Amino acid sequence: MNPPRKMPVVYVPHGGGPWPFVDMGMPRAEVEPLAGYLRTIGSVPPVAPNALLVISAHWEAPQPTLMTSPAPPMLYDYYGFPSESYQITWPAPGAPDVASRVADLLGAARIETRTDPKRGYDHGTFVPLKLAFPEAAIPTVQLSLQEGLDPETHLAVGRALAPLRDEGVFIVGSGMTFHNMRAFRDGTGRSTSETFDAWLGETVKLPAAERDRRLARWSSAPAGRLAHPREEHLLPLMVVAGAAGEDVGSITFSGMTLGVRVSGYQFG
Repeated sequence: MNPPRKMPVVYVPHGGGPWPFVDMGMPRAEVEPLAGYLRTIGSVPPVAPNALLVISAHWEAPQPTLMTSPAPPMLYDYYGFPSESYQITWPAPGAPDVASRVADLLGAARIETRTDPKRGYDHGTFVPLKLAFPEAAIPTVQLSLQEGLDPETHLAVGRALAPLRDEGVFIVGSGMTFHNMRAFRDGTGRSTSETFDAWLGETVKLPAAERDRRLARWSSAPAGRLAHPREEHLLPLMVVAGAAGEDVGSITFSGMTLGVRVSGYQFG
């Protein structure tokens, strides 16, 4: 096990479906910048992490729920893609001990949890992490969002998990800063995404108290509800911001994907 050094926390855009690994007709000029950014995530921790804890937009449960399998399967939670999309592998081992530690920390904060011994890695996890950690050697746990999608709840979850950063656990929030599917399809999302992205970029750079206050009220931000008719892809950022503590955020990626602007952030 590596000696403890405080880990940063990151929020990354994971794109759409299995986009980096199959031909989806996306312009390479859009595919490569985001793929290149995600490949850099593996070098963000100051030392190799002891484990990864991933909060994916693609798992919601009545209570925060933890994957506990020592060998999680793949969960191809998309449809309508080429057959090779369902052959992608990312065989990282699970980390039941880390899942137990997460449950203890959340329990100490009076946040009840559940476990799921059969849950597999969904594409919010395996797509970005196959780029970031292609060797799939680091034990990995997924933590679900909580149904209801209350931002304050997810900020509180993140605050409870902050001690993991001193224990060699690299926390990754995986979502999208823009997720209006109709706007993706009809090509109207660019201006909306630019407006909301500017507000988010300003917000993550603020001192923690003001940052978290603004994030908790994200839906009143300029173009907030236009960018996120449903907020599941934004909520992993709340967990990451909560775990960031007093660390101020920085914009580590900003680029065009599927005709809209999406961004990635790092704290610490």
